[in-house]
Amino acid sequence: MAAFRRSLGLGQLIDVHTHFMPERVLAKVWAYFDTAGPLLGHRPWPIAYRHEEQRRLEVLRGFGVRAFTSMLYPHKPGMARWLNDWSADFAARTPDCLHTATFYAEPGAAEDVRRAVEQGARVFKCHLQVGGFDPNDPLLDEVWGLLAETGLPVVTHCGSGPAPGTYTGPGPTGLLLRRFPRLRLIIAHLGMPEYEEFLTLAERHPQVMLDTTMNFTEFAESSMPFPRRALPRLADLGDRVLLGTDFPNIPYSYAEALRALESTGLGTAWLRAVCHDNARRLFAL
Repeated sequence: MAAFRRSLGLGQLIDVHTHFMPERVLAKVWAYFDTAGPLLGHRPWPIAYRHEEQRRLEVLRGFGVRAFTSMLYPHKPGMARWLNDWSADFAARTPDCLHTATFYAEPGAAEDVRRAVEQGARVFKCHLQVGGFDPNDPLLDEVWGLLAETGLPVVTHCGSGPAPGTYTGPGPTGLLLRRFPRLRLIIAHLGMPEYEEFLTLAERHPQVMLDTTMNFTEFAESSMPFPRRALPRLADLGDRVLLGTDFPNIPYSYAEALRALESTGLGTAWLRAVCHDNARRLFAL
């Protein structure tokens, strides 16, 4: 990975889609992956970096990652606030973590988000597949209004991969962006597998960005390949694409995720922007 960075003239990387959670929550997430459950499309998914927290931090930093996130998400009401409190503490003791928060469609959502913003959150995670909620639920109107006003980015799993949810796909997110056009959404996984539809949303909405989590790897390409005809469109959005990996919950090496991006053939300048410069600008690092 040092050779990859040298080839781009980069000393470090910025990864906007990594997972750090309370240990008991992460253990349950890993247990779900071990069962290859329906949200994974019943596909075997071995965790490549199943280490305790401090070791995971050491490994990620060893890859040359200078800043990363602690993506976490509730799957039911009543979880978001205590997840956010944990994440605030994690960010306080982990200076290279971009303080991450989350929310759920429930009556206290706006209060939870306002509290997280006051705690210093710099990025939010919204997981429509796991959460199973409509982003246009009236319970979230104040949330989206606040996030649009603050300009805080929201990494949003809204594509229908690896398995569709009731509110995944470009339809609900497209409606959300029509209602709140200033939202700074980061479409996770390039919108996998509705890549072209989510590229269209990004082209229509200049605030929208995309992350590369799992994209172009053999694991993803075998079932949800990115259409090669869309690569020029991805190149044109090169200032709004960010490196994401899903570390540690990936079934292959971190190096493979980087090699997969190289395989696009989109060039050194595009890779340098994706792997560092765009996120540095977004987060003023």
